[in-house]
Amino acid sequence: MLLGNPTHLKHLVPKDKRLLGMDPGTKTIGLALSDAALKVGTPLMTIKRTKFKADAEEIRKIIDKWNIGGFVIGLPINMDGSEGPRCQSIRQFQKNLEDYFDLPMCFWDERLSTVAVTRAMLETDTSRAKRAKAVDKMAAAYILQGALDAMR
Repeated sequence: MLLGNPTHLKHLVPKDKRLLGMDPGTKTIGLALSDAALKVGTPLMTIKRTKFKADAEEIRKIIDKWNIGGFVIGLPINMDGSEGPRCQSIRQFQKNLEDYFDLPMCFWDERLSTVAVTRAMLETDTSRAKRAKAVDKMAAAYILQGALDAMR
C-alpha cells in the first residue's frame, strides 16, 4: 500500500517492526534499516540488481531476518520538482514491490542524497574504492533518516 506521507507510514508499522530504506538504482539497490523505535536509519547493504523476482527474494530474506514492517523508497525528483523517466522506473519498482509484499510504503524525495553522502565520505578521506562500495547503502540511510525525521 503506497502512502503519500511518512507520518501515515509510522502509524501502520507495528511497534516491534522496522522500516527498510531503499535507494533503487539501475544496477544496485542500496538498503538501510531503522531501529524498532523508528528514530535512526543505519546503512545495511547493497544488492546487485538482476531480475526483479530475484531482487524481491533478496528483499524477502531481509524482511524476515530484520523484522521489517514497511518501506521508504527514494524517489529521484528533478531539481525543479518535476519527475523524469527515472521516477517512472522507481514508481514501477514500487508497484512491483506492492505485488510481492503486503507492507505499507512511501516515497521520499532523494534529491542530492548521493551528493551529500559522497561529500561526507570525501571529507573523511574515504578512498574511491570504499566510496563506490558504500555510497548506495549510505544514500539509502540518508533517505530513510529524512523520512524518519519527518515522522517526528
